[in-house]
Amino acid sequence: MPTSPKKRFPPFSPSQLRMAQKCALIALAAWSLGAAADFAPPDSFAEPDDSSKAWTEVALKLPAAPKDSDLMPLDIGPTARMRFFVDGKSLTTDSDGVVRYTLVSKSESGAVNVSYEGIRCATYQKRQYAFGRSDGSWAVVKEDKWVPITELVVNRQDAELAKNYLCDAGTVAGSAKYIVKHIKDQRSIRPGDRITNQ
Repeated sequence: MPTSPKKRFPPFSPSQLRMAQKCALIALAAWSLGAAADFAPPDSFAEPDDSSKAWTEVALKLPAAPKDSDLMPLDIGPTARMRFFVDGKSLTTDSDGVVRYTLVSKSESGAVNVSYEGIRCATYQKRQYAFGRSDGSWAVVKEDKWVPITELVVNRQDAELAKNYLCDAGTVAGSAKYIVKHIKDQRSIRPGDRITNQ
């Protein structure tokens, strides 16, 4: 039985070839986008939304005026021009991750300054909330903000407290009782030192 002759298609022109190539590239790109969508990571691997976890500072609650019997000396080195003391009764570790305390500074001439301050371990910052008056009342600082703690000052009481007593690896070193004991004993808190956290 005789076979039918094979059909021959006319060759593509250069313009038709270019058009066919463009169509193939468009189809390939569309397929790639679809495949990428199919393999998108599940929601559990998405970046966490921290907008609902914004840090909020607790309401300010000023302590009683410090008493000399509650003051604990703070050794900040031989270059200090003032003597510093922490009021052990005022020191608190609050739910916002800030350690607050009353700081008393005494100059060589006998001048005494009293301030209520806070250190936020997570950001290594400090803030002054109020200054003590001679009658035992407080003058609240309205415009004060959180500022970085630095050691490049003569009186480095903030850095001494943060590094050696209040903070441990970006977190509060322990309970108020635990911190007060270390300051009173002038025993620095070292990494891993807070096993019992009493």
